Amino acid sequence: MLLQNRLTQWENISLGHENASRGKRGHAPAAEFELLLADRLLEIQAGLEEKSYQPGKYHSFYIHEPKRRLISAAPFRDRVVHHALCNVTTRHFEKQFIPTSYANRVGKGTHRALGQCQKHARSYKYVLQCDVVQFFPSIDHEVLRSALANMLPDDSVMWLVDAILHSGVGVLAEEYNMVYFPKDNLFSASRPRGLPIGNLTSQWWANCYLNSFDQFVKRELGCRAYLRYVDDFLLFCDDKQTLWQWRAAILKRMQKLRLTIHEERALPRPVSDGIKFLGFVTYPEYRLLKREKGIAFQRKLKGLLQTAPPEILKASVQGWINHVRYGDTWGLRKAILGNSNLLGGSYV
Repeated sequence: MLLQNRLTQWENISLGHENASRGKRGHAPAAEFELLLADRLLEIQAGLEEKSYQPGKYHSFYIHEPKRRLISAAPFRDRVVHHALCNVTTRHFEKQFIPTSYANRVGKGTHRALGQCQKHARSYKYVLQCDVVQFFPSIDHEVLRSALANMLPDDSVMWLVDAILHSGVGVLAEEYNMVYFPKDNLFSASRPRGLPIGNLTSQWWANCYLNSFDQFVKRELGCRAYLRYVDDFLLFCDDKQTLWQWRAAILKRMQKLRLTIHEERALPRPVSDGIKFLGFVTYPEYRLLKREKGIAFQRKLKGLLQTAPPEILKASVQGWINHVRYGDTWGLRKAILGNSNLLGGSYV
């Protein structure tokens, strides 16, 4: 069955709504949509069947933790469509991803990525850590479309991919600093680019965009110890000179994806220096929370203690504990919570 036929099945559209509304039913956009739920889903189904569906406008806002980012939220109707599309496409993506790509995948995530990082740190002497400059704003639509088309079994839903891509043109324009690559001309500045941070499709498509790079590192460079989380990736080796050679090859390969990395930070280092990755500093035998993460939570906790109801405070503290317990943080937890008189009781 063609992907388009799977996409437009009533069961798939209903599942798209169920997934989009999970944890959102108390929010106004989801509640408003559900006032006329059957009619809205039938309207979506007709638009997808006729290929006349057009995405709405994004609502954009900034967040400042862990760093300043522009988040673009699609209308709830569009989120239902995103989930419906992902329901029928992601299984094909998953078959082609490498096992050590950890972002936005079932059974992966930050804590497993940290575990894999420490495992490699115990086995190898050196690490090359790289991250992409302005990753989501830099994603080139032509390059992405080609990658998606190559990873899907047929092209029947590419019209919807195109519609979603087009809806995001310009959303991150102010977040992007133009980079010219070999053979570019003045018209290259107008190439459509950028994936809105906040779409489910953006999370999956970002992995697809870098999938060919993952394959390059594993197959062509021959790196046996490699992992990636979104645009932050690590290569381990016992020979520092090999890492320098891989670095040069990575810089060249990134040009094909119209991406750059932070070259000043991408330097081979001993794993014994500690690897700053996903909010922690990982050493071969232990793992610490990054200092700025602890400071940020103390600042947040101070505000919660002044304004938040007890249930919100409790949920926030327990959520933080569940995250930082993946590092050697007992002393830190004791100090921060003790200073706020939250040790013991129902908080820990």
